Amino acid sequence: MRSFIFNIIFWPTLLVFALIAWGISLTGWQSGVRGLMRAACRTVRGQMRYILGAPVEVRGTPPHGRPVIIAAKHQSWADGFLMMAIMGDINFVIGSETGKFPLIGRIVRVAGATMVNSPGLTGAQGALEDAIKRAVDDPRPLLIYPEGRLPPVGESFRYRKGVHVLYETLNRPVIPVATNTGLRWPQNRWTKHPGPAVIEFLEPIPPGLPRDDFLPRLKLTIETRTRALEAEGQAAKEARS
Repeated sequence: MRSFIFNIIFWPTLLVFALIAWGISLTGWQSGVRGLMRAACRTVRGQMRYILGAPVEVRGTPPHGRPVIIAAKHQSWADGFLMMAIMGDINFVIGSETGKFPLIGRIVRVAGATMVNSPGLTGAQGALEDAIKRAVDDPRPLLIYPEGRLPPVGESFRYRKGVHVLYETLNRPVIPVATNTGLRWPQNRWTKHPGPAVIEFLEPIPPGLPRDDFLPRLKLTIETRTRALEAEGQAAKEARS
């Protein structure tokens, strides 16, 4: 029942925010679009807590206002909402498939996000170069999902080189982020589940590592901790049943 109520409230709420943000985007008012996006994300987090019964627990230290790269596990549509709700004003690199949703493409472009092509498509390198140029003088944290798509809970995809391109060129620390949000809001499914959703900020990886060292270290760090959070979340679910 909670999942049903959440869905019938979430989608109309998101539509209202999207329509307002799209209208603001027509004026080119970037800070206004960003502010409304943050309000929408905080609203989603509140809906997860009070309607779905899935409070978001933040562990570790979110790097507010620091020029770092956040490389996060991506299991759920909730991830983007929650990261902006937690971090506030943040720069981000997202997949081009996001632009296929009505209104959303224009909104994220005016907000200053960089859309890169999904795995298997061309043009990602040029988009990353654009992201780097705009990030050089941007003190906000830069969020990227290194797998480039959503794996099912318990699985992972190849960590793509784009995250290392940002890491190497910008010469910034990378903050790995693990999560178990897929247990509560599984990918594209209508049914969602109550229980704590954990987002954990892990120890930073300092700049300067070559790609062959950096990517395996990043993947091992994120995936090891994500498996532990999944096991913890599954145990909590079984204890309630």
